Amino acid sequence: MMKLRFWIYLGVGLFMLTACQHPEEKTKDQIIGMPNPASVYCIKLNGKLRSVSTPQGEYAICALPSGEQIEEWALFRRDHVSQ
Repeated sequence: MMKLRFWIYLGVGLFMLTACQHPEEKTKDQIIGMPNPASVYCIKLNGKLRSVSTPQGEYAICALPSGEQIEEWALFRRDHVSQ
């Protein structure tokens, strides 16, 4: 009987402790995830991003200072060839 009472009190105590915790509030300053690496690379090259919408979805074109216009991920993959 004593062991049962101990486990009941322990369970109730742990439940009360966890119920009192406050979830961490997100602020406007917190950034979730990370930026799109292809977009960051385009901007690093002084390119301008332009969004294009099609029935299949949306993608971004990077307009480079040289006048070249290329889809941002195609540019990223072209310049970052995996070994």
